[in-house]
Amino acid sequence: MRPNAENKIKIANREFSSRLIIGTGKYANYDINKRALEASGAEIVTVAIRRVNLTDINKPKLTDFIDPTKYMFLPNTAGCFSAHEALRTLRLAREIGGWNIVKLEVLADEKNLYPNMIETINASEKLIADGFSVLAYCTDDPILCKILEQTGCSAIMPLGSPIGSGLGILNPLNIKMIIDQAKVPIILD
Repeated sequence: MRPNAENKIKIANREFSSRLIIGTGKYANYDINKRALEASGAEIVTVAIRRVNLTDINKPKLTDFIDPTKYMFLPNTAGCFSAHEALRTLRLAREIGGWNIVKLEVLADEKNLYPNMIETINASEKLIADGFSVLAYCTDDPILCKILEQTGCSAIMPLGSPIGSGLGILNPLNIKMIIDQAKVPIILD
């Protein structure tokens, strides 16, 4: 898809030509991650703050391979199971890199990686009050997505199916309802 004004997406007062977001997980090394990012055309890369090296100078660092001035780093809270853990992780990310636009993931369990919506809403309220622009990973429940929007989230990221399942969009009706009622970007996760 060629970038043009119709295809651009605006998230937290930043405009992007690509609607694709790629991550930093599951790559054998940072060089492969860099090459995948370059080939994808994505401008945003989620950074699992708890899983990548950003500070240890004695080991390869993500920033040695992917330039945070060329791509928007979107720190995320992958691996967090409470609002408290997510808040701490994202506040540390802001200290490390000055990042204020973040992806909030508060998981309910390790097996399915399904979102814990109570903790997600709680964390989003606190992060927004603390000056963060929050992109919230969430269930495909239209009511809960609207609540996240009302808390001030900059984008809503409902899951299409459980992470890693490869099942595609399981509930297109709910996704359509979420999109139809939203005033912020909806990014299918």
